[in-house]
Amino acid sequence: MPHTPAHSTSRPGGIGRVVGASLIGTTIEWYDFFLYGSAAALVFNKLFFPTSDPLVGTLIAFVTYAIGFAARPLGGVVFGHFGDRIGRKKLLVVSLVMMGGATFAMGLLPTYATIGVAAPILLTVLRLIQGFALGGEWGGAVLLVSEHGGAERRGFWASWPQSGAPGGNLLATGVLALLAAVQSDATFLAWGWRVPFLLSGLLVLVGLWIRMSVSESPVFLEAKARADATETEAAPVVQVLRTSWRQVLGAIGTRFGENISYYILTSFLLVYVTTHLSLSKSTALNAVLIGSALHFVTIPLWGALSDRIGRRPVTLIGSIGMAMWAFAFFSLVDTRSFAVITLAVTVGLLLHGAMYGPQAAFLSEMFDTRVRYTGASMGSQLASIIAGALAPIIAVELLKDYDSATPIALYVCLAAVVTTVTVALIKETRGRDLARPLTGDDAPLAKEPVPGV
Repeated sequence: MPHTPAHSTSRPGGIGRVVGASLIGTTIEWYDFFLYGSAAALVFNKLFFPTSDPLVGTLIAFVTYAIGFAARPLGGVVFGHFGDRIGRKKLLVVSLVMMGGATFAMGLLPTYATIGVAAPILLTVLRLIQGFALGGEWGGAVLLVSEHGGAERRGFWASWPQSGAPGGNLLATGVLALLAAVQSDATFLAWGWRVPFLLSGLLVLVGLWIRMSVSESPVFLEAKARADATETEAAPVVQVLRTSWRQVLGAIGTRFGENISYYILTSFLLVYVTTHLSLSKSTALNAVLIGSALHFVTIPLWGALSDRIGRRPVTLIGSIGMAMWAFAFFSLVDTRSFAVITLAVTVGLLLHGAMYGPQAAFLSEMFDTRVRYTGASMGSQLASIIAGALAPIIAVELLKDYDSATPIALYVCLAAVVTTVTVALIKETRGRDLARPLTGDDAPLAKEPVPGV
């Protein structure tokens, strides 16, 4: 049955507006989320979790960092439920307000020296709100784009919200790098660190103004109309667990290596460079800044390539490349040369982009419209707990125990292997009509092998 409305906004003006709104909103949300990660590595260990051992303080700071990830699956389920019932757009507005409000409040928090143990407790509560909001953001943003455009360029268009992650990291790291360059360490610790958190309030107002201007997904509106005309459906999460649990597992495996490698390349790098190599925080911040800029630009190129050769081959380029690059990465960082460290981060992020770029379209195409927000969010955010949340913690523990980067490189390598095996088993989804219900022919486990794998 033809599905005209789904393509009604695929003209450049319509889809461009939707992509722009999703990208800007997602960039702001990731700015807020990543800002905490950078601050956890640089200042929170001193201001909110003071201990005699810098690595222990950093480890505790990263535990609260991980708590934000723990809230993401719950946010994914709650936002997914209502997003699959009442629409993608409304929930994206709610997630942006929650995230921005929590981040702004962090900038106003008194420190441990002022109010004692209440400071880290309040910080942890705000981190939970951040994680809950981000759990609902990703699925809605990528689905709004995926469901507006046609299948032929879905990988390209849907990859733009993915660029919000390096865009947010670029913004967060850039603000911190600028402050580090113009302020002394004492000034930065005293009040400078608060500036990027308070800046979030202004960014959220801009994001809301843009996000309110887009229309709801036409694919969702048609699916909702059909559902409203039939009997009452089970809750989306029940439907996902009943009929789409294999897709959820596939989404988790697809994200596993991508998620772990990203947080090692960015958040943990700040700890490794400043604590283990005794270099300035500006060295690490500027390396991540340069790498994130190229990461931002190249993610849509990987998405476009997935429209030509498929989601699986592009993802495998990244996962296999990352499995090999993990060892070279730390060897290059250990040179202590800024140029070489920047090269190591940049190549790592380019390989990460090959996994991350096609991911929005890949995961969207795994699920039916009426459970797509819930299913894609569950798979993505459950992966964030077992992968991204634990990655900096595991890496810091390995560094403490072995005083060497080799075990960390092995950890990243094994994570990339998990993604490689998972993607090799998942059926190619490129070209799927999102308006058509999933059938047995679209089962997530592939019957045919990937050429050359």
